[in-house]
Amino acid sequence: MSEAQHVISSAHLSIKKIDNILKTNVRLKLSDDSIKKIKKCRKYLDLKLKRGDEVFYGINTGFGSLCNTVISKKDLSQLQENLVMSHACGLGDEVGHDIVKLMLLLKIQGLSLGYSGIALETIQRLIDFYNNDIMPVVYQQGSLGASGDLAPLAHISLPLLGKGYVDFEGKRRKAKDVLEELNWEPIVLNSKEGLALLNGTQFMSAHAVWSLIKANHLSEFADLVGTMSLEGFDGRISSFAEAVHLVRPHKGQLETARNIRKYLEGSELINQDKVNVQDPYSFRCMPQVHGASKDVIEYVSGVVEIEINSVTDNPTIFPDEDMIISAGNFHGQPLALSLDNLAIAIAELGSISERRIYKLISGTRGLPPFLVANPGLNSGFMIPQYSAASVVSKNKQLCTPSSVDTIDSSNGQEDHVSMGANAATKTLEVIKNVEKIIGVELFTATQALEFRKPLKSSEYIESLIIEFRKLVPFVGDDKIMHDEMEKSRVFVQEFEF
Repeated sequence: MSEAQHVISSAHLSIKKIDNILKTNVRLKLSDDSIKKIKKCRKYLDLKLKRGDEVFYGINTGFGSLCNTVISKKDLSQLQENLVMSHACGLGDEVGHDIVKLMLLLKIQGLSLGYSGIALETIQRLIDFYNNDIMPVVYQQGSLGASGDLAPLAHISLPLLGKGYVDFEGKRRKAKDVLEELNWEPIVLNSKEGLALLNGTQFMSAHAVWSLIKANHLSEFADLVGTMSLEGFDGRISSFAEAVHLVRPHKGQLETARNIRKYLEGSELINQDKVNVQDPYSFRCMPQVHGASKDVIEYVSGVVEIEINSVTDNPTIFPDEDMIISAGNFHGQPLALSLDNLAIAIAELGSISERRIYKLISGTRGLPPFLVANPGLNSGFMIPQYSAASVVSKNKQLCTPSSVDTIDSSNGQEDHVSMGANAATKTLEVIKNVEKIIGVELFTATQALEFRKPLKSSEYIESLIIEFRKLVPFVGDDKIMHDEMEKSRVFVQEFEF
């Protein structure tokens, strides 16, 4: 493992920085300032409980609607352990390791700010899990996106106590066995620590960060593959002239038009005389459609970066002000609304992509029907478009907003929830679906461009086609298309600009 380090501190943690942390596999380390803040907050809380008989939610009371049940001092540690065990109620499919690792990183970041009362030993164990690739088993379903992501964060926390399961060195293991193997004692939770671990938005936030990393890549690739489809369809460049977009200067629109012009530099195809006066919307409106999605991605990135640099557990402890406040920073509404919006924005990239696929196989503008030289005997690219249309339809169903729903919980004490966790998981599913659609468009666009030879596209696009053809050859006669479509999806996913 790399010995490079990322120092956890109060410095702004950006999505770009997180992407780099994940790609370079760096180790985490607490800054001296973070250690100081963590110790100060823990010491304050211990003294506060020792000196007085004040009642603080979740610290010396029960949870949720049991908030008025006072717990004796001798039972405070057991209270926290019981909290973690009782809240480990995840259901459904398991969360992927990439997102579990992000959950660990973001939980460490939030706790390190020094307002949670966590013990240094507890946060250090989270860091040990991260640095040694010990991945708790977490489930996708169970969080209401308010009171924190309670169920998934309970599953993250169980292994600290030697309970639950982890994936370690390629195997599913009991957490207690891994701790024994590494000579680590299970953590014994102090007052408030279980609540600090379970309250928070790190399940939603981790999905949001991962989705935004993928969304930024897809947004850029959509511009590129859309340009290739434009060339294959013998489209016009005039719709992307800067003057058009300066009189309606949405940032994403300007950027998309600029990208398309850049990808077309030096193209013989785009500069040949055109028969058609105008192109369909799916081609000439790429700046307006792709651009609007870019603007949403930028907005959501701003919301998410605020969230991941914030304190989202409860109660919040302010040692300098001598205050312990029970409030609602765990409520996922900012993320829920943003993730619903992001899902729609990315789904639209897939929707317009499928329309370009449809146009390319339609047998117009000098292209053969279904992009094969001998249609009839061969079905060619007829059914890849069916498949893309099926996935587009699925995304439309997934884009029903999660954030408009709320269901009472905890005997009405938690009477409005965000459902942001559902928004988070379905947004990631939408993104994975759009990777498939864009892959089909790449497969189709490269096929269409073969019929434009000997004219060439730009040097950049031609070089991309050369790389793509190493994996996916030209389709002369019918073959099993699934394999080529899957290779195309992986090419989109792994392409580096």
